[in-house]
Formats: sequence, C-alpha cells, structure tokens
Amino acid sequence: MAFRNLITDIPGLRIGHAGDAKLGSGTTVVVFDAAVVASVDVRGGGPGTRETALLDPAQTVEGIDAIVLSGGSAFGLDAASGVQAFLREQGRGFKVREALVPIVPGAILFDLLSGGDKNWGRYPPYRELGYAAAKSAGAEFALGSAGAGLGATTMNLKGGIGSASAQTRDGLTVGAIVAANAAGSTTVGDSEHFWAAPFEQDGEFGGRGWPKSFSDTDLKFRSKGAPRENTTLAVVATDVKLSKAQCKRLAVMAQSGLSRAIYPVHTPLDGDVVFAAALGAKPLPDPVYSLSELGMLAANVLARAIARGVYEAAALPFPGALPGWKDKFAR
Repeated sequence: MAFRNLITDIPGLRIGHAGDAKLGSGTTVVVFDAAVVASVDVRGGGPGTRETALLDPAQTVEGIDAIVLSGGSAFGLDAASGVQAFLREQGRGFKVREALVPIVPGAILFDLLSGGDKNWGRYPPYRELGYAAAKSAGAEFALGSAGAGLGATTMNLKGGIGSASAQTRDGLTVGAIVAANAAGSTTVGDSEHFWAAPFEQDGEFGGRGWPKSFSDTDLKFRSKGAPRENTTLAVVATDVKLSKAQCKRLAVMAQSGLSRAIYPVHTPLDGDVVFAAALGAKPLPDPVYSLSELGMLAANVLARAIARGVYEAAALPFPGALPGWKDKFAR
C-alpha cells in the first residue's frame, strides 16, 4: 500500500468531515471499521470532552467505535450523538443483551468568535454535522480549513486540520490527525518558520526550516489571551496490538508533539486532548523498547500534523479573519 502521509495509512479507520461555511465551524470524525482499544491524555486547562472517563485503563469497556473532534465549544459535544445515530443504523455498538450502544468519545474546541453566523436557533447544528461526517468517512480527506478545523485559529494564523504518518524500524505504523486551534503560535514569532521544522518530511509544510537565529521577540510570551478560545485536539492511531494501558502511554508520549509544534502550549486557556487508538493488526515486538519508539514517533508525527494543518489552512471569508500561512508566505 502506498503511503498517503495521512492517519488513514493505518488500516481499519476512515475520516469524515462536515462543515458549514456560513456557520464557520464543523466536525471531524474518526470511524473505526470495528471496535478498537483506545485511551486519552488531557493536558490543557480548559478541556471539553465526552465519554473520556471510560478510556481510563481501569474502566470496563474495552472497545470504542469512533472518535469525534468538533468545533462549537460545548455545543459541539452534540456531534457525538449524530455519530452514534449513524453507527446504530449500521448495527454497531457495545452489546448489552439485545441493546447496542455505540461508544463514541469526543472533544471540542472553541471557535465561536472566529466569524460566521452562530445564531442557529433553539438547537445547535452539530448533531447533524456529526451524522454527515460519519456518513462521508473515507480514506481520503481534506486538510486545512475543513471539518473541525474550519473555524480553528492560532495566535497569529488560521489553524486547521492536519495529518501525517510514519513507520518505526520494525515496520510499525503510526499516524495522527489534529485540529490545530492553539492559544499559542505554530510559527517562530511572525516568521514563516514552523516550530516543528526539525521533524518535517519532504517539504510537507513548506520546507522553510528553522530561522538562522532566534531573537528575544521570537521567544517572548504571546497568546490569543481570550479564555476558552482555544484547544488543539488530536487522535494518534497505530496498526499495533496494544492494551488500554499501553494506549494511555502512547497518548501521553504523543502529547510531546504539541510541545514541539506550539509555543506556548497546555496553557490555562487551552483544552488540549490527545486520543490514542490501537487497531491491533501487528504484535508489539517488545513491551518497553518498541512502545517507547512508537511513542517517540507518535510525538514527531503529531508535531508534523499540526504544522501541516496550519500550512494548508485558508483564511475564512469574514471581516477580521486571520490570514492563512500561504496568504502570507507562499512564493
């Protein structure tokens, strides 16, 4: 199989987007072909999540059917209900005698002030967006201003959906998808250079490298500054068979990718969440050494995905909208 440099290089999962250009927001869904083992790591100071408690290794339910990343702040949690509805129609879910309950964890980001018409009436549109995203899921999907990344922003540039993948020396594959909506910046100061530059592969986000030097201005604290206006959401997945506890460790290690790509990160204003899922086709050669390499690579892949999401994003057509990276630096 030819590598796409997408999370869908992991067999057994599909990605779906749904968004509303007038709304300036949307939803992204990771749909698994069968229930998978997963866990989560939460680092930001203001997370918004659904069904993440059951991903603790001590909890009973082992398999999940999908993961939802959504805009809309707390309103976006409704997106998981739409995904559940779609999966129920497919006969998917945790079985309790004759009852089936699709297990759909999710997390949300704040994009309510990024532009667009948020006067949706009595009920927010995210349930229907979730259903549409799940129904459209496939191996190929858009990057940049799509799905949960439609209304995403960073401190100084438009944010968006990014994805990347890589393999360990043993041929184990790990991939990531992320909705980059950070309080901090993904570029060094106001330059074209991404913080994630050392991890870039094949010019996937412009090939500009790091600047020749760093100034005090580049390293000073800068942030959007608005409470709950942020959050970077990610899913990392692997074709390795892992336990729930090992998925937890993979999510913990993958969080380092946010630190490699966003400055500052994990602030009181962020709700940063990383899910990790194991699709279980390959055995883990060594429970310590191989998992350590897989986690290291997951962090690198996630850093690349973040930069790629910003690189591919286009400015929203609203007054005062932040520019995309290509608007400022493409040549």
